[in-house]
Amino acid sequence: MLELASIFLNILLPVFALVLIGYLAGPRLGMEPRTLSKLAYYILVPAFIFNVFSKAEVQLELALRMAAFFIVVTAGTIVVAFLAARLLGAGPQLVAAYVLIAAFGNVGNFGLPVIDFKVGSAGMLPASIFFLTGSTFGFLVGVMAATWNRGGTRWKAVWAAFTTPGVIAVLPAFLVNWLDIPMPMFIDRAVALMAGALIPIMLITLGIQLAGMGRPHIDRHVVTSSLVRLLVSPALAL
Repeated sequence: MLELASIFLNILLPVFALVLIGYLAGPRLGMEPRTLSKLAYYILVPAFIFNVFSKAEVQLELALRMAAFFIVVTAGTIVVAFLAARLLGAGPQLVAAYVLIAAFGNVGNFGLPVIDFKVGSAGMLPASIFFLTGSTFGFLVGVMAATWNRGGTRWKAVWAAFTTPGVIAVLPAFLVNWLDIPMPMFIDRAVALMAGALIPIMLITLGIQLAGMGRPHIDRHVVTSSLVRLLVSPALAL
């Protein structure tokens, strides 16, 4: 019991505290979540990925196995979510929403800081692999689900998923790592500073977004899709 209390107090509470700060301060200061999201997406995420992958000892086979495992589990969750939506008689837009919820998890917002607090720097490489895989696969599935009922171009979605800033940062990071290229200190420190800003910015942005949503309307679709995400995915991972 004391261990659970310690985990909540020292690992989870700091994460929720930043979300709460964003929730309370965002509306009062007129903070725009879209601007912060763009900052994280285009600048901080690539810096974080580069900072982790350029310095860690990466075992390519293990990284590919982890990515494949994540994709299989997420794909299975998506299938269950799709079937659940169909069984409940959901229309195309709601089916797409079920798929989006199943495809995206808070592997960045919550996963990265929780791993950092619990495991430390040793856990950031595998956590980053899951984060990058989840972001890429989730973006790919998300765009395809969003265009499913509108006849959008699938190949553009594939191209967009694999040309996100975070994915693009992987190649130079691996080159620096494998070729043992020395980084100038001012660049290394600048990248490290930006990488360190990613997690707090993401959590505060999440709080601002939650504040802008207002009171949620909970119905059977919200409950079902949430249960699929929270229960099916861990069950498949076992």
